[in-house]
Amino acid sequence: MIQVNPIILFHLYDRSNAAMTSEVNAVTNEIFNEVLSETEQAVRDTLRRFALDVMRPIGKELDNLTPDEAIAKDSIYWEAHKKYAELGMDQFTADDSLTPVELARINALSSEMMGWGDAGLAISLGLGAMPQNFAQLTGNADLIARCTPDRIGCWAVTEPGHGSDIVDMYGDERAERKFRGDCVARKDGDNFVISGQKSSWVSNGSFAENAGLFCTYEDDKGVQGGGAFVVPLDLPGVSRGKPTDKIGQRPLNQGEIFFDNVVIPADYMIAGPDQYDDFLHMVLTGANAGMGSLFAGLARAALEHAVDYARERVQGGKPIIEHQAVKTRLFEMFRKVEAARALNLHAVTHNAVNPIFELAVASKVTSTRTALEVATEAMSIYGGAGMTKEHPIEKLMRDASVSVIEDGENTLLGILAAARL
Repeated sequence: MIQVNPIILFHLYDRSNAAMTSEVNAVTNEIFNEVLSETEQAVRDTLRRFALDVMRPIGKELDNLTPDEAIAKDSIYWEAHKKYAELGMDQFTADDSLTPVELARINALSSEMMGWGDAGLAISLGLGAMPQNFAQLTGNADLIARCTPDRIGCWAVTEPGHGSDIVDMYGDERAERKFRGDCVARKDGDNFVISGQKSSWVSNGSFAENAGLFCTYEDDKGVQGGGAFVVPLDLPGVSRGKPTDKIGQRPLNQGEIFFDNVVIPADYMIAGPDQYDDFLHMVLTGANAGMGSLFAGLARAALEHAVDYARERVQGGKPIIEHQAVKTRLFEMFRKVEAARALNLHAVTHNAVNPIFELAVASKVTSTRTALEVATEAMSIYGGAGMTKEHPIEKLMRDASVSVIEDGENTLLGILAAARL
């Protein structure tokens, strides 16, 4: 998914800004040749173009559609998935020559650039490969064949009656209270039979072809804990609800999935009750750090838009960026963005060799709060113009507002992390 100075330089110099001088560009190229590897530079440049040319225009169009229109067969949404697949970003996960830290740097850079492009689309595109990655862990040839890169996936964990409490909030007490969720996988000979539902917040849920399913595990002795499975969603008994209509991250489809006695082979299980908590926390550690990267990117986008607008907007006979009050606001925004980016890069590179859940949570909470605070402040700098859809700030603010409760509500995540300090 990098010391502080390179991050600051990345912010200062990796901007599309007509006012940037050729002298600064020359310095930038020289510095980045020393800071980023050739591969990292290629990833940065490729995803920056993808964010500008594909993600932002498609995200803007999808934001104005109904949830059903956004995923219709003729929707421009599918163009984003097609063009993302053409980038071949999955080549890095298969590159054995990269060290874990090198791969973490590339992932973090990728997530930040995509969050800079469009947060909702970034989450949808990133989650698409989750079941495929889970299938690879099993070594099961049949399952791997069902989870090819062209089959979009989802992460089915949240439930109508259980959100944050799916994560072990109670330590050893959880084993005593026999937690039972809204979705249950019951062992039946050489199969599992899945019944119940996942809530309207399953990302890619309305159309995903495979699911990374986290649910209750039950056998003939009753509920034993949790289980993680890969479930093809074209099996008999799977149905969907309507796509969720939201205020923010509208390019990210979310929707219910129902399971009516869906049968899967027992070897589609990724983790049983004995491994479930460790596996869930491993996934959450990666997901939270990824959210930290992504929303550091959104925060950077909001800051850059605010700076550009402050250069253009004239009040009191001069651009508002020359007014002291605006300068002060912009510096505070800059300070928060760089702090979030520095913490995130520290978290993902540290966790590449020594995963720490609370460090990933610190990154997610910091980046999402920063994204919301910076986008809100950018709205103030835009003034009335910021409330119109002509400008990008109102969308960034709506997208950021969702981030503080997704993949775990920030306060609850802090409680979980504090228990592990």
